[in-house]
Amino acid sequence: FRYNGQLVDTTEASDILIEKDGKFANISRNQLAEQAFFDQIKNSHPVFASQGGQGFLHISFNDALKENWFFRLYENLQAEDVEIIGFDDLQKFKYNPHKAKISLKVGTGIDWFDVNIEVSFGDQLVMMKDLRRAVINKQNFVQLGDGTLGLLPEEWVKKHYMLFRIGSEDKKDIKISKLHFSVIDELYDQIDDEKVRFELDEKREKLRNFSSIKSIPVPANIKAVLRPYQEHGFFWFNFLDEFGWGGCLADDMGLGKTLQTLTWLQHLKIKAKKSKGVQMTHMIVCPNSLLFNWENEINKFCPDLTYFVHHGNTRSRQFSDFVKYDIIITSYGTLRSDILAFSEIPFYCVILDESQAIKNPASKIAKAVLLLNCKTRLILSGTPVQNNTFDLYSQMNFLNPGLLGNIEFFKSEFANPIDKLNDAEKMDQLKRLIYPFILRRTKEQVAKDLPEKTEMILYCEMGSEQRRIYESFRYEYREQIMKRIEEEGLAKSGIFVLQGLMKLRQICDSPSILNESENYPAESVKLDELVRELLENVGEHKALVFSQFLGMLALIREKLEEAGINYSYLDGKTKDRRGVVEKFQDDPNCKVFLLSLTVGGVGLNLTSADYVYIVDPWWNPAVEQQAIDRTHRIGQMNNIFAYKMICKDSIEEKILKLQEKKKGLAKEVISDDSAFVKKLTKEDIEYLFD
Repeated sequence: FRYNGQLVDTTEASDILIEKDGKFANISRNQLAEQAFFDQIKNSHPVFASQGGQGFLHISFNDALKENWFFRLYENLQAEDVEIIGFDDLQKFKYNPHKAKISLKVGTGIDWFDVNIEVSFGDQLVMMKDLRRAVINKQNFVQLGDGTLGLLPEEWVKKHYMLFRIGSEDKKDIKISKLHFSVIDELYDQIDDEKVRFELDEKREKLRNFSSIKSIPVPANIKAVLRPYQEHGFFWFNFLDEFGWGGCLADDMGLGKTLQTLTWLQHLKIKAKKSKGVQMTHMIVCPNSLLFNWENEINKFCPDLTYFVHHGNTRSRQFSDFVKYDIIITSYGTLRSDILAFSEIPFYCVILDESQAIKNPASKIAKAVLLLNCKTRLILSGTPVQNNTFDLYSQMNFLNPGLLGNIEFFKSEFANPIDKLNDAEKMDQLKRLIYPFILRRTKEQVAKDLPEKTEMILYCEMGSEQRRIYESFRYEYREQIMKRIEEEGLAKSGIFVLQGLMKLRQICDSPSILNESENYPAESVKLDELVRELLENVGEHKALVFSQFLGMLALIREKLEEAGINYSYLDGKTKDRRGVVEKFQDDPNCKVFLLSLTVGGVGLNLTSADYVYIVDPWWNPAVEQQAIDRTHRIGQMNNIFAYKMICKDSIEEKILKLQEKKKGLAKEVISDDSAFVKKLTKEDIEYLFD
């Protein structure tokens, strides 16, 4: 410590005798201030905890550099006007005393932005490869040519992290695709090039303000009056096409994604005719259950568009004839089988409906769609994120290849930090990367005139025999699961946990649907309550009944037949999907539609129903909302009443409570729940099986 120019250390006396111009003065040291400063340094790193007895602290070179500890300490001390000496005596650690001088220039080309960055410390210029390595490793120091370390501003490193991480090194520049314009947009204040600033201004304004996207006439031969938000969706498709981007229309179920898409395809046909351009052929890929839905919607809204449904064992092999049609409609399974032939056809636009079908990038269908030859790509899905953030990767990679890097990059940079660590900063970075390519509107935002939707819990009390079986299985699985977790750990016990949860859920429906060697009775409080509800409510109304378990649907069918209630039925094995849907929609005597949740929960328009029963609720409320939205959609005139059937004092009731606590960050990306099961802790599992 320095007192009136004289240095003293902590071992010296409390009073200091100072001589100046032949005069002596006695100065008392401020030992409280000295101790406070010493404690400040000591508390800055855990390695100092057992040190300091002789008034000094020591740390290894590696510990000093971990997580930029030394540089953060150095900056703090400089801000407090603390003099730091002794750099010349350090053998490994040589700090450059010059402040970083940074210049950044951005140029624009057809598909790339070129970012030229120069960083120097005095006469030492930083090599681009060294600068990039430092930023990617989140180090705010960089090795210089003279062996010293230059200190980079921590905020600068943080701000430019995605630029270096996403971009590719090109000699002295960082090249970044125009797909990543949001990364460049963050550097707006540092850009002098007017051409670049104009391009960013234009895209930014159109993406953030729909009114600035160019309006185009809605085709006169569309047999529908588009709502304002549907017109904006149509304009947005056209905007994406002009910029050469792929996009995801992620509107809520029931807001007319099909109509918006067909309106744009009709516009393209008219545009081609006016310009005397060549015939445009588009492809629509969808689940089997939605093939007839697209066919119906085309006939209803756009009869001027010609189409061909390519599906089934007797499907045509004359692929060359496809270019005669405006639209080829096929299923994901058929596309996978015929991809070699499809890849030879020059489509203008490929549209994937319910695009979560390609969420696994390792699947054959995800690989197949990347082989399609087209100018524009669109995906439609109310729930592109169903289980976790990684669901986004394959879908966005189809739309704009390279947007999210390779699979390993996306996992390490976004999926794992977000899903496993709830990293809000990574979530924000991901949102900024993908927001230009996703259009999401909710019913609350744009369809306020939709009839009211009331959701209720229908509690059921198990009978004595059903309860006895439930408690027996619960106790057995609890003992086995907790023992396995202790022996093998939580990660390796996941499948067994899911098995136990599934068994308990099945018993809540009916013990008789268990796949066990022992035959259990068909006692089911839910079955009794459901039939009672239907008998009371289906007089002047129609109802959808969803279950995840085919065994439960079979029990319900039997009861409906006994009660004389006319119904339709749909599961994955149903052949005539169009027929069963039309029967329910058009036959006034068909009062109930039984559907498996996985097959009937997407794509179908079932607006003749105004009651919905979810017999066995599960982890993801978004899946349940999809089911409810089969009827709560444009065209519905009646109020909707939706019921979740829950057994009291059971796994189902506990799941409801855990759902409130386990909302994942994936919801912030695209308004959907994240993987629930993977987020269970040991304490959660104990709670569920207790």
